[in-house]
Amino acid sequence: MLDLRLVTDQLDLVREKLARRGPLPPLDSLARLGERRRTLIRQVQDLRHHKKQAGDDVKRLSREDPPRAEQVRRQLRQLGQQQKQLEQQLAEVEQQLQQQLLLLPNLPHETVPAGRDEADNRLERQVGQPPHFDFAPRAHWDLGPALGVLDFERGAKISGSRFTVLRGAGARLERALINFMIDLHARQHDYQEVWVPQLVLRERMQATGQLPKFEDDAFKTVDPELFLVPTAEVPVTNLHRDEILAAEELPLRYVCYTACFRREAGSHGKDTRGIIRQHQFDKVELVQLVRPEESYQVLEQLTAHAEAVLQQLELPYRVMNLCGGDLGFSAAKTYDLEVWMPAQDRYREISSCSNFEDFQARRGRIRFRREKGSKPELVHTLNGSGLAVGRTLAAILENHQQADGSVRIPAALAPYTGFDSIPPRQ
Repeated sequence: MLDLRLVTDQLDLVREKLARRGPLPPLDSLARLGERRRTLIRQVQDLRHHKKQAGDDVKRLSREDPPRAEQVRRQLRQLGQQQKQLEQQLAEVEQQLQQQLLLLPNLPHETVPAGRDEADNRLERQVGQPPHFDFAPRAHWDLGPALGVLDFERGAKISGSRFTVLRGAGARLERALINFMIDLHARQHDYQEVWVPQLVLRERMQATGQLPKFEDDAFKTVDPELFLVPTAEVPVTNLHRDEILAAEELPLRYVCYTACFRREAGSHGKDTRGIIRQHQFDKVELVQLVRPEESYQVLEQLTAHAEAVLQQLELPYRVMNLCGGDLGFSAAKTYDLEVWMPAQDRYREISSCSNFEDFQARRGRIRFRREKGSKPELVHTLNGSGLAVGRTLAAILENHQQADGSVRIPAALAPYTGFDSIPPRQ
């Protein structure tokens, strides 16, 4: 969430920065509410000043002029009633401002490219070369069933469209990828592994920016109301909700596996084949809480940690700096990692690494204190997929397929699978 004072006191600056995202959300009502808030604050302050003066007068007049003191007491009670009414109006205005602020996206960082959609994203680097095949490569949605590792029909029979059953070597490969990613980040990149609840409260979804804007994309229970996590970002970021951390505790670095659940309400007709866009999928997430002055250096570091997975799995990829129009709601800056998918002849997103600055921390009231007695400050939060497991599995199937119909397992992953290839079914 944006700083209330920034929005109400520097609305033109906010407009200018939000314009980099595309069409502006309506801000006129925010401007009016901001002016009303300032007026009420002045009125409340004036009343408090008058009440203090009246209180002093009562003390003096009680000795010098008791009848006059009683008149001032009546005036003091009237001032108190007026103050109570104004404070109630102020609370209502601030509540309306808070509700509108929840719908405002984060301000893009100055290094975010201008642009309206993914076509305007900027290529930062490309790593590895797409493989050359002496045969027509098969898409994972054809290759998986042929190998007996992906079963789309039984997934749909159990739960409907966009659910998949993994069998045999496919299930083993999924589990191996999760363990490989967690071990890499925990042992080599110094993240602490955490295991968290996968049902969360509404306020926790709101803290990371999933609500209220994306409620239609969420799965939830009814009684009690709990949301199935769309990403481990939600519970892991909320680990330190309402806390004041010591400066020496930062940075906090967490790696977490969860299943993820998304209705994908706005994606009807997109990626309906295969396992690129599922209602349930596995993901290993990286989350960091850092000092504000370090967050953009950490973004580069975190992105490199996600890239290391692709490098060890021998998967060609590229890093894209998302333009303002393609930036996620809560992010100030995002790098997308896109893996090459041979059968689709294109790169597909496999990780988003984002700096949210203090946008999430303000919603979740996550602060730190630089030294004893100093004023608490908001931390900066960052996260990135390290990686989306199902998409990684699909990329391995497509990039490492062989002419005989088998799939080679990357050397770094073979100790986790217990096999170095998935043979074709006889």
